[in-house]
Amino acid sequence: MLLENKVAFITGAAHGQGRATAVQMAKEGADIAAFDVAKKIEYPAYDFGTNGELESLREEIEKIGRRCVVCVGDVRDDGAVTAAVKKTIDAFGKIDILFNNAGICAYAEVDKMTDDEWNAMVDINMKGPFNVTRRVVPYMKEAKSGVIINNSSVMGLRGGNRLSHYAASKWGLTGLTKSWAIELAPWNIRVLSIHPTGVNTPMNDGLAAMEGMTPEEIAERSAGNLQPVPWIEPEDVAELVVFLASDKARYADGGQFVIDAGLLSV
Repeated sequence: MLLENKVAFITGAAHGQGRATAVQMAKEGADIAAFDVAKKIEYPAYDFGTNGELESLREEIEKIGRRCVVCVGDVRDDGAVTAAVKKTIDAFGKIDILFNNAGICAYAEVDKMTDDEWNAMVDINMKGPFNVTRRVVPYMKEAKSGVIINNSSVMGLRGGNRLSHYAASKWGLTGLTKSWAIELAPWNIRVLSIHPTGVNTPMNDGLAAMEGMTPEEIAERSAGNLQPVPWIEPEDVAELVVFLASDKARYADGGQFVIDAGLLSV
């Protein structure tokens, strides 16, 4: 198995890309710390993960034969993050892999965007990974080993219409990736970012509903994938993350890995 006896800390784990990655990592031999806000937050106004989803994830992972601890908290809350990391260390003794997956997306025109909308986007998508990474890195330094994978977006490599705050946060995450890779290389800690196109998740559904459209209509409006698919599946992202976290990718460091069905080729 690619991740035998590894421990992975995953944010935004209750559903979508985080959940798919947790399950796939468990199948590859990893124990999982699943962190999620597990409630609806003030912005954006779509549904987030739930405590029930976290518990069902724990049960699914245990049926696979791996261990799982669940942690409820907001990545913007350093106290909650610190407590979750401690809970993980107490349970497993280490953290080998960090998948900074938690994030939000919403549309807003620049001249109509509020301070609260800007701040929420940047704080969750960029400050959140910073909060988690700074609490996990000391344990990776002690072990002189680790992999950090940041879930950015195709918008972390290009711009997007009515997505300036989202693109800014994802470009910022790309910059953090490159900088942390340089800083942490002496401790044998690899840092990478992934850049998916649209993914078939509850966020995708919620974002479309906020626009008064179906996910299919959103995909058609923003069509750009070269391959004839409106979006990719969470399991597609999970397969890439597992590979990058494994020793199969041991010399991949500081890079940006695109999984975009060809969108950035045009």
